[in-house]
Amino acid sequence: MKSFGRCFCVSLFGTSHAPFLGVEIKGCPVGLAVDERIFAVDIARRKAGALGTTNRIEPDVPHIAHGCVNGYSTGETIRIIFENKNIRPDEYTHFKTHPRPGHADWAARQKYGEACDLSGGGIFSGRMTLPLVAAGVVAKCLLQQKYPHINISARLVEAGGSKDIATAVQAAREAGDSIGGVLECRATGLPVGLGEPFFDSLESCISHLVFSIPGIKGIEFGEGFAAARMRGSEHNDCYIDKQGRTASNHAGGINGGISNGNELVFRVAAKPTPSIALPQQTFDLAANKMAPLVIKGRHDVCFALRLPVVVEAVTAIVLADFACYNFTDTAPE
Repeated sequence: MKSFGRCFCVSLFGTSHAPFLGVEIKGCPVGLAVDERIFAVDIARRKAGALGTTNRIEPDVPHIAHGCVNGYSTGETIRIIFENKNIRPDEYTHFKTHPRPGHADWAARQKYGEACDLSGGGIFSGRMTLPLVAAGVVAKCLLQQKYPHINISARLVEAGGSKDIATAVQAAREAGDSIGGVLECRATGLPVGLGEPFFDSLESCISHLVFSIPGIKGIEFGEGFAAARMRGSEHNDCYIDKQGRTASNHAGGINGGISNGNELVFRVAAKPTPSIALPQQTFDLAANKMAPLVIKGRHDVCFALRLPVVVEAVTAIVLADFACYNFTDTAPE
């Protein structure tokens, strides 16, 4: 399924090298200010072209095909479309029989057979994060209308195991290799009570959508795995006032699956881009033997460089979905 949400519902369509791709958003109220101009900043943050990113440059111009009139949402499904213009499908045909290690080529081929589109990675491509960013822009607008104090910010805190991100990216680029990274997301101004216990906990739903980002391999909230090495006296966040503010924030702003009014903090791990310039010895299905695979084309050395805005977008989508049916209205000042 390529859909998420119960009230604020997001569905993706298209693929990396299809004529177009985009997103449909259901549950947006009437009268929200939405036009093409509001997408420019976040789309630019995701764009390729910087050192360590792919040289596949697309215009990424959003076209709102439905759901908005004169710059305002009508309450109907919002449909946003992006054209794919800079495509080279011929560079991907041999991956059907000689799948890339670390990529979805083999698993996708087994699942979908001849219906599998591997051009540009198909539905498994990082290009699918573009419509996610667009949906995130609309979600941020909705959140600002309901909870104007909310602010969501993500950043890349390390790449290739180093905090010197630029040097790590350059070294991997010169080696014909790739690196992953760790991103940290923080959200302030959240009301108390977003989320549910058990299956729809705030952690569960954020994790669900974070793992829709291609290449994400891990997530932790607050102290995360470090909490397993702490004692309760160390990990407990003591309350310091009647608004529920705490002296520390080891829980990352969530207790019992719901937001507690403190800062939401989580980190995600992005793996190295599978498509690398170095030759790899891997099984060739057509030849029925191990054979060297040389990958050509345009690929990110560190796709994590372009992910902060994507992590912000999926966080906003989850929070907007909860906000649409949340009955608590106690956003901190």
